[in-house]
Amino acid sequence: MRLPVMPPVKPMLAKTAARIPPGMHYEAKWDGFRAIVFRDGDEVLIGSRNTKPLDRYFPDVVDAALRLLPERCVVDGELVIATGDHLDFDRLQDRIHPAESRVRHLAATTPASFVAFDLLALGDESYMERPLTERRAALERALADTPAPVHLAPATTDPEVAAGWFERFEGAGLDGIVAKDPAGRYRPDERTMVKVKHERTADCVVAGFREHKSGPIVGSLLLGLYDDNGRLQNVGVSSSFTMARRAELVDELAAYRIEDLAEHPWARWAEAEAHETDRLPGAVSRWTGGRTLDWVPLRPELVCEVAYDHTQGDRFRHTTRFRRWRPDKDAADCTYAQLAEPARYDLADVLNA
Repeated sequence: MRLPVMPPVKPMLAKTAARIPPGMHYEAKWDGFRAIVFRDGDEVLIGSRNTKPLDRYFPDVVDAALRLLPERCVVDGELVIATGDHLDFDRLQDRIHPAESRVRHLAATTPASFVAFDLLALGDESYMERPLTERRAALERALADTPAPVHLAPATTDPEVAAGWFERFEGAGLDGIVAKDPAGRYRPDERTMVKVKHERTADCVVAGFREHKSGPIVGSLLLGLYDDNGRLQNVGVSSSFTMARRAELVDELAAYRIEDLAEHPWARWAEAEAHETDRLPGAVSRWTGGRTLDWVPLRPELVCEVAYDHTQGDRFRHTTRFRRWRPDKDAADCTYAQLAEPARYDLADVLNA
């Protein structure tokens, strides 16, 4: 492979803002795997955010790149999978599987798409030092009338249009807006972009915690919500604490620790079949290479308020942010009913925006 921009390349990153800034280039924030696709003739490499290759897990995207991308190019974008009219991050995670036969099966049954939003190189020319306006124009020309599964990410310079996308596109599984400097050059691994994400709050049961990797202090709180059948489901974690706060939490949680797991709602956490019907912490998975995820059970009585951006199925999509304890709340009132559900929006309409 001989390209003017050679792998590995780390993608540009974004810093968080509370509001959509004015005077920028705006795109939807996709909920997928960030990917930089390098194509040189018959060779294709898909680099991840941390530069590890993804092409072995996405043979369908490699095939699409060979058919639909310019013969020699480097394109930044996002790998996504849709279920119906909605992005499905869980199906995307399924692709990271050690068995090639399984990957090939999933590529055929749940094919992925590539949403392109930046151009790093085309032919013999590097575009990394060119302003975004030039990179975007060249990308639009290069991908004009390109069919699925390669898509050109919708973009606008109108902040009111971006605000409308922020409200509507969440219903298709997207999670915010990215704002970029129209005159900015491509800066790998630098937070030169701005991301604006949805934030909501929910009251959750704290039913356990995991210790921090550095020692016997709190690493993350295990959060639960009650479903319609009265079962406490593990919906995610909260883990953004200072080291001093992690030590304080050990003392705050001490009175709720239990030694006998038998009466705990997640008592069957170590049984593989239990995970087929309930969301439970721990258990062996291919992600951990057979290592058991140990956790400390707590009486499911403590309630805390956390901030979250959006949900994926029956769990929080990302790590939540601890806001405060809620001693005034009954654990039994912490149900899925409090979670906001955005109005559904067709993913096809996003791609055609």
